[in-house]
Amino acid sequence: MQIRDLPYPDPGIPDVRSGPRFLLWLGRNQLGGQLTSLAWGLLHQLGIAGLPIGAGVAVQAVIDRSGSRLALAGGLIALFGLAITVGDTMLHRTAITNWITAAARLQQLLARKTAELGSALTRRVAAGEVVAVSTGDVEKIGWFVEALSRFLAAVIAIVLICVGLVLYLPELGLLVAVGVPVLALSVLPLLPRATQRADIQREKAGRATELASDTVAGLRVLRGIGGEELFLGRYRTASQEVREAAVRSARMWALISAIQVLLPGVLLVTVVWYGARLALDGQIEVGALVTVYSAVTLMLFPLRHFEEIAMAYSFSRPSAKRAARVLSLERTAFEDERGGLAEARPTGDLYDPATGLLAPSGLLTAVVCGDPDAAGRLAERLGGHAAQTEKNPSVLLGGVALDDLPLDSARASVLVQDKDPVLLSGTLAELLDIPASGAVAPSAALTAAQCGDVLDALVLASVDGSGDPMRSRITERGRSLSGGQRQRLALARSLVTDPEVLVLDEPTSAVDSHTEARIAGGVKELRAGRTTVVFASSPLLLDHADRVVFVHEGEAVAVGTHRELLAGATGYRAVVTRETDEAGTDEAGTDDAAAAPGEADGPAAGAEETEDVMAPVPSRAAGATNEMEESA
Repeated sequence: MQIRDLPYPDPGIPDVRSGPRFLLWLGRNQLGGQLTSLAWGLLHQLGIAGLPIGAGVAVQAVIDRSGSRLALAGGLIALFGLAITVGDTMLHRTAITNWITAAARLQQLLARKTAELGSALTRRVAAGEVVAVSTGDVEKIGWFVEALSRFLAAVIAIVLICVGLVLYLPELGLLVAVGVPVLALSVLPLLPRATQRADIQREKAGRATELASDTVAGLRVLRGIGGEELFLGRYRTASQEVREAAVRSARMWALISAIQVLLPGVLLVTVVWYGARLALDGQIEVGALVTVYSAVTLMLFPLRHFEEIAMAYSFSRPSAKRAARVLSLERTAFEDERGGLAEARPTGDLYDPATGLLAPSGLLTAVVCGDPDAAGRLAERLGGHAAQTEKNPSVLLGGVALDDLPLDSARASVLVQDKDPVLLSGTLAELLDIPASGAVAPSAALTAAQCGDVLDALVLASVDGSGDPMRSRITERGRSLSGGQRQRLALARSLVTDPEVLVLDEPTSAVDSHTEARIAGGVKELRAGRTTVVFASSPLLLDHADRVVFVHEGEAVAVGTHRELLAGATGYRAVVTRETDEAGTDEAGTDDAAAAPGEADGPAAGAEETEDVMAPVPSRAAGATNEMEESA
């Protein structure tokens, strides 16, 4: 795999049982690149190892006054120099290719896992950890993959040099052969402590990153409550802890580096002293001493790779462990082995066994929850995003469990739009150019979502001045638009998709009451014959629903039209109108007359026929709010 061939057609199925196993899996998938890099590394290292031979021959040729051998020495030095040049160049090229391709594979795996889990990812893994894996951890893992082939080349070169010295000059070769392994293994006792300190540093850095991400995400709220200085102080404290941990880690690695310089120096002095005595005694030639001395000196270069691989593994092991933990997350605990469902597109009622919520096929069902967080979790469940357990079985669509479907089929059948949808940067045409059934035109979706004023605003920002709003560019996350405009464009995008079931979580929370009423009517008209579930508490939207379900403490306790529940369910009335009425309420906040008969019996019970009540409804107790204009 070359860089120009990225991205991978399929990054593969990683081994996520542990961090080291994940690193091994990455290495196996780059075996060709690793072997290529190893070959060039050997050429480079052996070229370095060959220089002492040329130097020794040259010195001895001068002593013996032999011009032919001096010319031979010059040729050898030139040949080994060429090997060093070519080997070093190609080694760097192939090693960096291994780094980038390993990082790209990991990035693709993370992107695939993020798309698979959706918003459930950050509920199961801290946001700071996800950021750390996708940024710093990718580089550290790539560093180890890149350093591995150079380290193996250095090991092979050292072994060959030691064997060659023993054969060439046993008197000094044995000393070098014994001393070099001692040098290579001398830092092993210090590695556990260095690794521990590095782990502490990364853990503190991850917490600081998570704190920074949360602070930036909630900056507007913090400004509103005057909490900027409080969180700034917390981040300053976390940052100082990271600095102190980094200094402690750096001190240990500095000690390891010092040992890697000191001990080879001791070996070199010992070789020179002992070799000089042998030369004075006439047991060896001066040229041979120069050869051994040069070989030991140049051997310090491959020994440096031992320190590098120790650092690379120390830093990459926890990074690989963190990446494996993220990649091991599954959308569900269910594992389908029956087959035959790859092309399935079930239709019918949407039913949640955990809460008893039933959304009949082809109707607009509104769901009212007193707890907004519980509503968000329930919306995720309906989309099959949350992990299912025995206590929380899978949601059923037409009697088929969403967990029984392949991910693509489940996503195509049920689409969930959360309360804070994200708009990607690009033109409006690109925003709406998404996989869809083709039954809903972008213009119809924009009209149903009441995006007329948004289009007028985008006309002024069209790229070429043509006045075509579809060619206007939307900035990152739609920051150039107000909150209500972003919300309506996201709704239009969801409507264009035209899934079998569309789940909307508070789709009109950022728009004024007049626009909200028109959106409710537009969505109901456009989605006629399709199943739509809307989580909301606004009477303006609830009055357009064919069916309203009141969920209290994780259970569907009442069902009916908006008017029926207002009259018969005091708990529902308290949530919708923001009023309290303590008379005649039971623990669930509903009257007996408003209880949902058969609601918890599942989809087999079917949907009761309801009338479309279009009479005026109570206004919001908090008053109609104008659309809040937010800017980036």
